[in-house]
Amino acid sequence: MIIYNVTIKIEWPIAEDWLQWMQDVHIPEILGTGCFEKHQLVRILQVDETDGPTYAAQYYAPSLTKYDYYLKNYATSFAETVNKRWGDRYLDFQTLMQTVD
Repeated sequence: MIIYNVTIKIEWPIAEDWLQWMQDVHIPEILGTGCFEKHQLVRILQVDETDGPTYAAQYYAPSLTKYDYYLKNYATSFAETVNKRWGDRYLDFQTLMQTVD
């Protein structure tokens, strides 16, 4: 299983709206691509929250092929949507992981 992890630091003034949008719009759209089987959204604890909370959105793909398909066909469009909506009020970075049984 491949885990596409996106860690996001969001500013306090928009944190509630952003979280609601993630749960109601963004995550369902990403899952709707068919590239990921499930997801997990977590809040990262024991970090400096002076500027806002930090979250990790994790999307589980059954194979690297499915993840690559997501990158080629959807990732740029989703990144543009996120940037238009939230501008410079968030910071994110991506990590790709593989489960080890």
